[in-house]
Amino acid sequence: MSVFVDEAQLNVRGGDGGSGCVSFRREGPVVHGGPNGGDGGNGGSVWLEADRNVASLLAFRDHPHRRAQDGVSGMGKDLHGRRGEELIVKVPEGTVVKDLYSGETLFDLATHGIRWLAAQGGEGGRGNARFLSNRRRAPRFAERGEHGTERWLKLEMKLMADVALVGFPNAGKSTFISSVSAAKPKIANYPFTTLEPHLGVVRINNSTEFVIADIPGIIEGASQGKGLGDQFLRHIERARVLCVLVDLISMDEITPLEQEQILLRELKAYQPELLDRPRLVVATKTDAATPESIAAWHGMKMSAVTGEGVGEVLAKLAELVAEARTTEPPPIGPVIFRPQPQGTRVERIGANEFRLSGRDIERSVALNDVTNADALNYIDDRMSRLGVPRLLAKAGASEGAIVWIGEFSFDYTPEH
Repeated sequence: MSVFVDEAQLNVRGGDGGSGCVSFRREGPVVHGGPNGGDGGNGGSVWLEADRNVASLLAFRDHPHRRAQDGVSGMGKDLHGRRGEELIVKVPEGTVVKDLYSGETLFDLATHGIRWLAAQGGEGGRGNARFLSNRRRAPRFAERGEHGTERWLKLEMKLMADVALVGFPNAGKSTFISSVSAAKPKIANYPFTTLEPHLGVVRINNSTEFVIADIPGIIEGASQGKGLGDQFLRHIERARVLCVLVDLISMDEITPLEQEQILLRELKAYQPELLDRPRLVVATKTDAATPESIAAWHGMKMSAVTGEGVGEVLAKLAELVAEARTTEPPPIGPVIFRPQPQGTRVERIGANEFRLSGRDIERSVALNDVTNADALNYIDDRMSRLGVPRLLAKAGASEGAIVWIGEFSFDYTPEH
């Protein structure tokens, strides 16, 4: 039995970079020649890619962890470590990526082929050969590999459909989609028969086809969480056309007109822009309704059981879909999105206490052995090149201020 999963948690972690190597050439009687330690390889990154061939987020329900390959450490004789392989994680087209803890929307993988960097692989550490200079003739240190980025994400899938069927439970949505496409939703005479969305392809002729989505029933108060709540309302967001189905024989004695008003009210409360979409309102179950209720409805009517009026409804939906498609911008082709690196930042965290952040400055400390005198000299040079003394002075740091970089701290001495 297939299972549709439209929400999932995902833990992604980039591969760790390999460490650099400390090594020196040995040439005949010369015990220590020049440094020849190779660099470590970069860790692989984790990418999320929208793929129209992936139907749901089921793959992440029981196995939420994805990790890219680590880089290999460098070796002597200037041998560099192999870089870790990248990991491409395929998700359904229309998946929205959010931060699990803050709820912030990070990216919308709305189009097939779009790829987003979810977790950056760590950079490989540089071997001691990289630190050779006129001032440093025999560097006895190398960088450690950088840890890959790790984060928890929340994935929310929004169906990509031309037409979304909107209606109360038992309004005939499932019967309609099963009669006009190959979709086979569960059909029964009790509330909330449809507990998950279904997609079906409607093919009218060789040149006309569109995708239709059966959305679980909406009741009054759904936008505030009543019934199935707004769990499935998001699947309506990407639909080009809304087909509102009202029941001519509603079991709750709610008239078709009242059903339409309630449904539109719920759509507006969830997302007002939905009411601007092309919309077709259709009364269902003409095969079982009384002549009086049929005559009282002046819009389109149909019976998905007998087929009466179905052809006219499909023709009108095809017309609305064609018009909506012509007004849309062309689809985006495969695109790769990579966050831009940020510079060094200073934050005051106490009366005379500061924190430095930024990839370059944090990396220079995290990857080096701060107990090694040569490495400390290198870190000091690196901070000067990044303009850290100037940034601290501008932020108001005075003699003896405590400066933090990650877990490492030092006492600030102004430059003179």
